[in-house]
Amino acid sequence: MNTSPNVFSPAKLGPITLRNRVIKAATFEASTPEALVTDDLITYHRRPAAGGVGMTTVAYCAVTPGGRTDRRQIWMRPEAVPGLTRLTEAIHAEGAAISAQIGHAGPVADSRSNRADGLAPVRFFNPIAMKFARRATRDDILDVMAAHANAARIAIDSGFDAVEIHLGHNYLASSFLSPLINRRKDEFGGSLENRAKVARGVVRAVRQAVDEYGGGKIAVTAKLNMSDGVRGGINLDESIQTARWLQEDGGLDALELTSGSSLLNPMYLFRGGAPIKDFAAAFSPPMSWGIRISGKKFLREYPYQEAYLLKEARRFRAELTLPLILLGGITNRETMDLAMDEGFEFVAMGRALLAEPDLLNRIEADGRVRSVCNHCNECMPTIYSHTYCTLTGAPDR
Repeated sequence: MNTSPNVFSPAKLGPITLRNRVIKAATFEASTPEALVTDDLITYHRRPAAGGVGMTTVAYCAVTPGGRTDRRQIWMRPEAVPGLTRLTEAIHAEGAAISAQIGHAGPVADSRSNRADGLAPVRFFNPIAMKFARRATRDDILDVMAAHANAARIAIDSGFDAVEIHLGHNYLASSFLSPLINRRKDEFGGSLENRAKVARGVVRAVRQAVDEYGGGKIAVTAKLNMSDGVRGGINLDESIQTARWLQEDGGLDALELTSGSSLLNPMYLFRGGAPIKDFAAAFSPPMSWGIRISGKKFLREYPYQEAYLLKEARRFRAELTLPLILLGGITNRETMDLAMDEGFEFVAMGRALLAEPDLLNRIEADGRVRSVCNHCNECMPTIYSHTYCTLTGAPDR
C-alpha cells in the first residue's frame, strides 16, 4: 500500500503549516525598480498564491545594499517594511504562506550598479560590473552574518512565514564553499570545514534571530548547491557533508537542493534552451557583443527532462533526515507524486508557474493537466526588464 503523502495535503514546515507541499521557487521578479515593494511585485506573487501554491518565495531580499546583484533588488531595511507588510498580507488573503529569500550575492553582485563594494573569498572580477569584488576580511564576514540576522528580523516584522537563506549559485556563502573560487589560506579557506564556516555561521545567526526575536514562529530554510556544474567547483560529496553539518547544527527546518553557478554555468540549473540572442539583446555593448561571440561557452545547453535534479538529490535523501525540497523539472502530477514516493517532503516550481500561475489548481482538479512550459528559457533574459513567460505573454502590470 502506498503510504507516500498526497502532494496536495497540508504539511508542517518547522513551526508553520502549509496548505500543500508545493512551493513557488524564488525567481527574480524585476518588479522593484526602487528596491522597494511595488503593486507589480504584489501581483506577481498573488497570482500563484491564488493559483494554489502552499507558499511563494520572494526573490531576492538582499541583506545589504552591496549584496544585491543590482540596485533594483530589495534590500532588507526598515524603509522596506511597510511595502513588505502589504505584500505578505496580500498573499495571506489568498490562503498561501510567503517566504523571503535572504542572502548576499558576493562575487555575483554588480558593484557598479549597487555603488558599493562587492565581496568575494578572493579578489574576483565580475564581467557584468566590469569591476573586481574585493577579498572579504574577517570583519566583513562577521558583518554579513549579522546582516542576515537583521534581515530575518525585518522579515518577521513584515509578516513573513519563512525565510530562505541563499547558500547556492556561487553567491557569497556558496563562493566560500567552492574550492575553485575560494583560494584562501586562512580560517575560511583550505579544508571543507573552513570553507563551510560562512554558510554555517549565516544559518546560526538567522536561527538565533528567529528564535530570540521572533519566538521561533517562522520557518528557516536554505537553498544549497549540490554541485556547481563546473570542474573544480562544489561537488556532490562535499555538498552532502556540508548538508550533514547544517543538519547537525539544527538551524534549518528544510533544505532546498539546487545546482549551477551564476558566475560560471547558470544553465546547469535551467535545463532546456539557451537563448543567447535574447540575453545579448538585454545588454548594451560591449557586453552584448561578448555574449553573442562567446555565449555558447557560458550559456551551455543541457537537455530537459522531468525531475532532472532527482538523481543527485537522492544521495542527499539517503544521507539526511532533514526535510528536503526537490527543485528542477517539476511540472506535472506524476513528477510531484514521484518526489513524494522518493521521500521528499516538498517540491518547488519556477518556470511552469511563471507560464501558468493557476497551474496547481488545475492539476489538483485534474491530474492529467500538463504545463504549457516548453523549457525554452526565453523567460530568463526578461529578468533585466520585467520577468514574464514569452510563451503565454506578459501579464498586465
